[in-house]
Amino acid sequence: MTISNPQVNKVFNDLDTFRDYCRFEGKVFDERALYNKEDPNWIAFQKYQGWLRAKARNGGKDFVPRDRKPRFNNNNNRG
Repeated sequence: MTISNPQVNKVFNDLDTFRDYCRFEGKVFDERALYNKEDPNWIAFQKYQGWLRAKARNGGKDFVPRDRKPRFNNNNNRG
């Protein structure tokens, strides 16, 4: 059965994606957490989705932390 309304279809697709995330990450799945910005599982799912988007933008390469540069020059050599 195909759902013709794209908004309803998006809700069901998001629900399936969230369910799979909870299943594979060992989190408790609760349908009420969908789109609830205060639920810890939904927050973790959103962070995971952001990580997947960043990984796709990076071309699948490993993330390498940048070298930290000092915020100010603290050497007192003025000569």
